[in-house]
Amino acid sequence: MSAKNFLTPEQQAQVIAAVKEAETGTSGEIRIHVENKCSVDPLQRAEQLFGELGMHKTELRNGVLIYLACQSKVFAIVGDKGINDVVPDGFWEDVRDLMASAFSQGKFTEGLSAAAIAVGEKLQSYFPYQEDDVNELPDDISFSE
Repeated sequence: MSAKNFLTPEQQAQVIAAVKEAETGTSGEIRIHVENKCSVDPLQRAEQLFGELGMHKTELRNGVLIYLACQSKVFAIVGDKGINDVVPDGFWEDVRDLMASAFSQGKFTEGLSAAAIAVGEKLQSYFPYQEDDVNELPDDISFSE
């Protein structure tokens, strides 16, 4: 199965809607990337994709990538330098646990959507939404095989 077909069009729309909703309360930028297999440490792969997707190019360096390798059954969350400079250690652990719980039940759409919302809520206190905020990164899900 192709990574693009892992989620139905309706499920993809639900996840994208969650990303859009999450970004309404923060100037942070959230992206979701899905691929089939991960042959390295998932955090390493997420960091690589973070760069490839140009997520480090936000003005406040406040992008977050939620990564899932569906066939390998691994995932990771990566925040940019602006976030990592201000948040405490373990900042992403509850989001990770939320995703792991949903994924273990086969609820990938719900897990990705809940993770996006949780990331948005966590970023609000550090990167509140600004009146002149510009959506710097696409909200759609990116895919690779």
